[in-house]
Amino acid sequence: MNVIVVGCGRVGAELAHRLFINGHRVCVIDRSQEAFKGLPPDFRGRTMEGDVLSEAVLHRADIAHADALAAVTNSDSLNAVIGHVASQVFAVPRVAVRNYDTRWREMMDSFGLQVVSSSSWGAQRMEELLEGGSVHPLISAGNGEVEICDLVLPVAWDGRTVEDLARCGPCIVAAVTRGGRGLLPTPDMRLQTGDMVHVSATVEGMAALREGVC
Repeated sequence: MNVIVVGCGRVGAELAHRLFINGHRVCVIDRSQEAFKGLPPDFRGRTMEGDVLSEAVLHRADIAHADALAAVTNSDSLNAVIGHVASQVFAVPRVAVRNYDTRWREMMDSFGLQVVSSSSWGAQRMEELLEGGSVHPLISAGNGEVEICDLVLPVAWDGRTVEDLARCGPCIVAAVTRGGRGLLPTPDMRLQTGDMVHVSATVEGMAALREGVC
């Protein structure tokens, strides 16, 4: 892919490098030449100093042929504008923007942008870790709207079925690990104490699951 990364802070530098080592053609834009010092020494993509809202700079970055663009500056408003311009003016197929202040999320979402909110995601992960319990989050989709987690089945649920667990969430039970062996569950499969149940659910479903099982 041809990818443009706007903003070369810590996230931008890491993202650009990851894309580069995965074989993509990467152009990084930043207002400050100094910012490019954060790129790893083996980065061989393009770097471009300039105003990221300048049409001339975007054209020099070859935005007309870009397959993807990530706006990861430290300004939510700038990320939103860049993402909107890339998507609506230049028809870049894949656009993702970084969000810091959650008050900007609704506006970014209204633009139809893919948003990564480190603040809301981080707070949610911290809350889960502090609450503890037998539910251990693994992956969040989007900005945490859907989670995939491991659930260690408690003694009280021994002999209950997968269907019983799904009703508790609601959730989708994707797999069960029992004695180190992975199993594809059926609705009538009876669970055993100590089973590791791999579950996907919304935030609301996960809260209900914690209350009903833990």
